[in-house]
Amino acid sequence: MNEKLVQVFSPGSIAVIGASNSFDKLGYHVMKSLAGNYHGKIFPINPKSDRIWNLASYPSLEAVPGDVHLVVIAVPARMVPDTLHACGRKGVRGAVLITAGFREIEDDGGRVLEEEIKEIAGQYGLPIIGPNTFGFVNLSSGVNASFTSEFSRIERGGVALISQSGGICHLCGFLAIEQRIAMSKLMSLGNRCNVDFPEVLTHLVEKDSSTRVIALYIEGLDDPRRLLDAAKSLRGRKPIIVYKAGKSEKGDSASRFHTGSLAGNHAIWKGALRQAGILEVTGTEELLDTAKAIDSCSLPGGTRMAVLSGQAGPGMIASDALEPAGLKLSRFSEATQRRINDLLPPIAIRTNPVDMGPAWYDPKNIIAILKAVIDDEHTDGVIFLAMYASANLNLAEGMVEYMKAAHPFQKPVIACFTAPPGIWDEPIGALDRKKGVAILPTPERAVQAMANLWKVSFLSNGRG
Repeated sequence: MNEKLVQVFSPGSIAVIGASNSFDKLGYHVMKSLAGNYHGKIFPINPKSDRIWNLASYPSLEAVPGDVHLVVIAVPARMVPDTLHACGRKGVRGAVLITAGFREIEDDGGRVLEEEIKEIAGQYGLPIIGPNTFGFVNLSSGVNASFTSEFSRIERGGVALISQSGGICHLCGFLAIEQRIAMSKLMSLGNRCNVDFPEVLTHLVEKDSSTRVIALYIEGLDDPRRLLDAAKSLRGRKPIIVYKAGKSEKGDSASRFHTGSLAGNHAIWKGALRQAGILEVTGTEELLDTAKAIDSCSLPGGTRMAVLSGQAGPGMIASDALEPAGLKLSRFSEATQRRINDLLPPIAIRTNPVDMGPAWYDPKNIIAILKAVIDDEHTDGVIFLAMYASANLNLAEGMVEYMKAAHPFQKPVIACFTAPPGIWDEPIGALDRKKGVAILPTPERAVQAMANLWKVSFLSNGRG
């Protein structure tokens, strides 16, 4: 399965079965997603059209000349079994089955139909993403095999998000665009016919060099042990974080009918995930914040944090958030404290948390303070809080210029830059793309992400 998934996610040719020129058909939107980004061969399949999206259309898969690596299927559920037989005869390497109407519906016929397609897939050794999926996006190779073309706007990076829910993929995918979270893959597994979390997890760790951190959204699994065993076998190679939904009785019931699986007792899940080296988070914001921080920053060697803030209030909020998150304020060495004292006037608060407000007019001083605390052997990470004021107009640009010349920080720096729209947009976007620093919207979220970096470091070393 692992070798086959390589060609599923990076195919040399794609056929769209159910391709259409009609806006109200899913096959239209799949073609739109592929047409603007994918550089391999695209074969629209529709017996009623000669040309679709300005490409020659074929009446059947058998009529396509040459090999087809991946098919995206967007036809009614009743047509899927015959379609999969055609895929098998053609030697297709894998399928994305967007079609719904299988075990996720409150009808025994859907479950029977899913068992049938699973049997057909097994007959031909055909990996299926889905059914009941929006598809997947591989930013690393320009493949948007989904019905949402806007996902191609996500920046390319190291975060892979694998979800049972297509809706959560859309929520997180659009947040990724807005918050500059660079991704390698975005995928909805849907009903998980024969490609489930363990298979994708193993592929991402062993075969996908572009993925550096794996984020999972799970509602419920038929056999949780398979995922946990896979995670244990891969422990320490790439960080894995998960948002597990379906904790309440109603959530469990909803999960039964969303992707046809049970959520299960969450207390059991919680302990099992930790034992497998998987970090559990409690919401979509935390999932994305943590993934972004892991992709951008080095992992901390401990829990001692420096808080640097341009105003006292945000620094106090961050300091208050440290202890509940399992972190603490670092105590600077005498040498570091002298360096900070030389850079700040006496009216400033110069001990941790440091109020850098009086130095805002001079970005060089701010950067020098940041370097001082990073170099301090008693500090494991930095929370850097910059709220815009006219006196620090050039701070963001100064940070960008410094980061252009500097190597990535050897300790994690999570920053919060807040400004009116249009003032710091360009430099903060450039800074957010630099390795060594992650930018998040609020002090509380910055602290929680830093705490999760420490937890990931702890779990990856087998101490969970």
